[in-house]
Amino acid sequence: MNKIRLNCPCLFGLESILSYEIKKIGGENLKVTDGKISFDGDFNTLAKANLWISTAERVLIEMGSFEAKSFEELFQGVKRISFENFIDKDDAFPVKGFSLNSALHSVPDCQSIIKKAIVERLKSVYGINWFEESGPVHQVQFSIHKDVVTVFLDTSGAGLHKRGYRRNSNEAPIKETLAAGIVDLARVRSDSIVADPMCGSGTFLIESAYKALNIAPGLRRNFAAQSWSQIPKTVWNDARAEALDSIDRQGEFKAFGYDIDDFAVDLTQSNARKAGVGSKMIIKQSDISRFKQLDNSITFCNPPYGERMLEIKDAEKLYIKLGERLSPCRERTCYIISPHEEFEKFFGKKADKRRKLYNGMIKCQLYMYFK
Repeated sequence: MNKIRLNCPCLFGLESILSYEIKKIGGENLKVTDGKISFDGDFNTLAKANLWISTAERVLIEMGSFEAKSFEELFQGVKRISFENFIDKDDAFPVKGFSLNSALHSVPDCQSIIKKAIVERLKSVYGINWFEESGPVHQVQFSIHKDVVTVFLDTSGAGLHKRGYRRNSNEAPIKETLAAGIVDLARVRSDSIVADPMCGSGTFLIESAYKALNIAPGLRRNFAAQSWSQIPKTVWNDARAEALDSIDRQGEFKAFGYDIDDFAVDLTQSNARKAGVGSKMIIKQSDISRFKQLDNSITFCNPPYGERMLEIKDAEKLYIKLGERLSPCRERTCYIISPHEEFEKFFGKKADKRRKLYNGMIKCQLYMYFK
């Protein structure tokens, strides 16, 4: 198969980390824009991207891009795309997308036109007038931004943040892809010691273990494109076999998690077992006031933050208590994410570095203490 153009969207602020991950799996000719990176690869790259990339939301195939200010231009532009390279006559191809700052602003109308154009294209290729769409799903996605239409096929299915280990979570979990990016910024290694005094569902600890032990984050789940006839099964089998062989089973990594909530403790232990890293974890019920940093350790924390005034006041008291227990230095680094603009004032220490990140739609700051 010739080279294909791939596209990985990500949370804002993770682009530089994602860029490194893409290069590591062999992606070429990267184009970085806010919240996404496009690059060249082949089917092997596609499989590795789904298995290995920890900070992307999904892996898309870029099918084509063109300008359209009318429905006729949209129809003709889509019809010119060679969908038959990926969609068989029995395959399902639902359509979804969005439009921003464009003449074609009605998403339902755009969906209908794009679907019709794909059908007309495939009718002319396969010589049939009706598509059962009973086969594997090839989710078509489109974006229309400033009148430029880009059409994709989604190879991932469920978002890549769904690793397969967190089937349950507490009320305010940090997204796995964001946690992985923060873990990367903290330079977790195979012999690192990490801790989370408010571990919640254990995401920081598990993503740290994956990084430290070189475990592909997608190893325990399946992807939409695995069922596509256009991609040989050997591509996926070889990629998974390589990922299994790459695991560092001798790594001395250790993780310590604490939470005041018994449910969170049980949840973290359960998720760690599902992730296959339970043996590397020590999880206990404990209040933040009893937390003590270990020497040569990395502490991660996603402290709670309320939207109502009373909850915000409670969160601020917690930040003060957190500042009393943490003494960041070169031997005891800390990475704390919070949407509170005055976190440093309550924590009592100015961060060595700050980085703007988004946890879902919530604008946050990552406060990094490493000196």
